[in-house]
Amino acid sequence: MGLALVTVAACENGSGRPCAAGTSPTRSTGRVLSPGPVVAEASPVAPTQSAPTSSAPTSGAPATEPPSQVATPTATALPAAIAARPSVSLPTVSLPPVPLPLPRVSLPPIGPPPTPGAGVPGRLFGRDWDRIPTDRKVVALTFDAGANADGVGLILATLTREHVPATFFLTGDFADDYPAQARNIAVGGFRLGNYSATHPSFTTLTDSAIRDQILGAEHDIRVATGGDPRPLFRFPFGERDQRTIAAVNTLGYVTVRWTVDTLGWQGTSGGRSAESVTSRVVAALTPGEIVLLHLGSHPQDHSTLDADALPEIIAALRDRGYGFVTLASLLA
Repeated sequence: MGLALVTVAACENGSGRPCAAGTSPTRSTGRVLSPGPVVAEASPVAPTQSAPTSSAPTSGAPATEPPSQVATPTATALPAAIAARPSVSLPTVSLPPVPLPLPRVSLPPIGPPPTPGAGVPGRLFGRDWDRIPTDRKVVALTFDAGANADGVGLILATLTREHVPATFFLTGDFADDYPAQARNIAVGGFRLGNYSATHPSFTTLTDSAIRDQILGAEHDIRVATGGDPRPLFRFPFGERDQRTIAAVNTLGYVTVRWTVDTLGWQGTSGGRSAESVTSRVVAALTPGEIVLLHLGSHPQDHSTLDADALPEIIAALRDRGYGFVTLASLLA
């Protein structure tokens, strides 16, 4: 069987592939095509005359040189020098066996699941706390976040400027809807608390639904803020009974109410003002007072009375010799 010397025309794109029909080659490369494994010395033969073959490509096939330029081999045996070469033996590599079945890989959760009562004094369970039990002249300012975030900027600016700590109870919905504001609260170093996922009345929920509300909010708050709301929880609307308190405690949360509600959430349309908000806080003043304020604005009149009154509240309490703490003091 003969060897064919083939001239392959390369197109202008330099790809080295045969030109398509109808295109003109710009350069040629000579390649020897071997139809089989025969390797032998080739003896020259006299050229034979035959009709020249056109070098133009047809039907996409490469052009060939005239057969008169192809040498015909006369031997079929391998040369002695090649046949005498020693065979090469590659080493055998043994891989260690892989034990089956493979171990199960579990992705870590966002945080450890709550353990009932973990790190929380047992004396704090079984009641909804409306005051920090202390004789010290301290007040805990607490803010509930639910409806909107209209007052967040002003409240954080005031607390930061006055170096006043505070506790923020966030719903899961708030964390989802206002992640930037929720994150700013946590970055400011303020204490976080759990205010449920969607702000329902807990006395109408089953224990299973209560669990879903609390753990759902916990997850959303942690995702939005990077902070942990445990172990502080506040009931939406303040509605609770012994069953719901026990259900919350089972999840490792302490329930926290308030000493005084500023009623700033009622807005100017409800007859409230920044002055009335401040007056209510001062009138209820007592060591360990827990003050309830809100982050959002009134849905109709859009007033933010708690945010507006906050500088005056801080000044009035300081004038009476009071300082400020977070609800971490309740846990001590």
